[in-house]
Amino acid sequence: MRLSDATLADLPATVARPDYDRTALTPGIVHIGPGAFHRAHQAAYVDGILGTDPRFAISAVALNSTGVADALRPQDGLYTLALLGAETRHRVIGSIVELLTASRRDAILSRIAAPTTRIVSTTVTEKGYHLDATGALDMEHPAIVRELTGAEPSTLSGWLVAGLAARRAAGGGAITLMSCDNLADNGQRFRRSIRDLAAARDPDLAAWIDDHVRFPSTMVDSITPATDDALRASVRAATGLEDAWPIQREAFTQWVIEDDFAGDRPPFDLAGAQFTRDVRGFENAKLRLLNGAHSTLAYIGLLMGLATVRDAMACAPLAAFAERLMRDDIAPSIVPPAEMDLSAYIADVLARFANPAIAHQLAQIAWDGSQKLPYRLCDTIRDARAGGRPVDRLAVPIAAWFRFLELRKGSGEALIDPRADALLSRAGDVGALLAMRDVFGDLGQDAVFVAAVERAYAALAPGEDLAAALQ
Repeated sequence: MRLSDATLADLPATVARPDYDRTALTPGIVHIGPGAFHRAHQAAYVDGILGTDPRFAISAVALNSTGVADALRPQDGLYTLALLGAETRHRVIGSIVELLTASRRDAILSRIAAPTTRIVSTTVTEKGYHLDATGALDMEHPAIVRELTGAEPSTLSGWLVAGLAARRAAGGGAITLMSCDNLADNGQRFRRSIRDLAAARDPDLAAWIDDHVRFPSTMVDSITPATDDALRASVRAATGLEDAWPIQREAFTQWVIEDDFAGDRPPFDLAGAQFTRDVRGFENAKLRLLNGAHSTLAYIGLLMGLATVRDAMACAPLAAFAERLMRDDIAPSIVPPAEMDLSAYIADVLARFANPAIAHQLAQIAWDGSQKLPYRLCDTIRDARAGGRPVDRLAVPIAAWFRFLELRKGSGEALIDPRADALLSRAGDVGALLAMRDVFGDLGQDAVFVAAVERAYAALAPGEDLAAALQ
């Protein structure tokens, strides 16, 4: 039997399931990008509050694929979340009550315009915002250019500007737009991207957005490996039901949200989220320490022939390098919030990386380096240079990324990155890569940093002792 509303009663008692009446729910959140992370993270938090407030169920919108909708519609939007630790726990999530794809344009715009919709949230990865090196909307991107000339929406910004225009016309009232992606100042960047496009198309709409739309920043955290056949088999064994697309993540999860909502604030705190007036300290710690170290383990680990984060942490020279990088080179660039013990946070992150129950693929983390590294490493490098601190260790993961690009070019294996063509054409030329201002900004003109990358790049050459290069 397949997981669905009709088979929930057949689940064993060991599997948690919705403790609320799903027929009484109202979609109050439109979520764009219902991939693995959203379903492991935000949708699980929402699942935890619907018994208290049924107005915040999720209408899930996939703009670029029908895969999630095809998998979950026969399951009434239900799916299994496996929480990985010393003992794996399973929980069926019921917060998604509607699944829409780009072919249902009118339904998507109507849902954004509906007065019952209070939040539009997003997990579209860094590249989904189409930002330029300054953090503004890339007005020269071909898809944005088409939208500026009146084409149907195809980008996140285009869809949301169209949705907000429909909401204004329908009198839907104020609304909150909330980015849940790993972007520094994601609320302000999100606001700027939407307002830039609106102002270029309809200045009156831009003014309406200023008055009626709030863009809180958020920090999201939970390690979420991709779904594989092993997970599907273990979920089937634990639940007795077929699930076309179960999700897995570590037991740890964190969601810090700026307390800046246009209307009713969902009681996410009842499910463990934290509301604050200042997300920046949490955000910087997570982006620079956890995500920066993740990318470091990925690029160096792949050069060493390793496959997963736990494999990288089992490699003593690489694990020791990551810890030194975090404590000695990244931590000095962070001003943590008063309630955060930075040293303890680093220890917790390292322990999470080493979790033997999680096989997080380094190749997955290595995707989209041109979009991730400016926030995960380059901002830290810039701060270190401004503070007169050394950047030799910080240059190593950058050099490892360059070697990774070189290997991809040589093998002919696809590079998953929106700047793939430009990167591969420069692979093997450190100076040409560092000159990419949309990735490195002014760092490519910093002689100290350039020299550090060149030294690290030479030390990571094929045939060199990579473990020795990490000392």
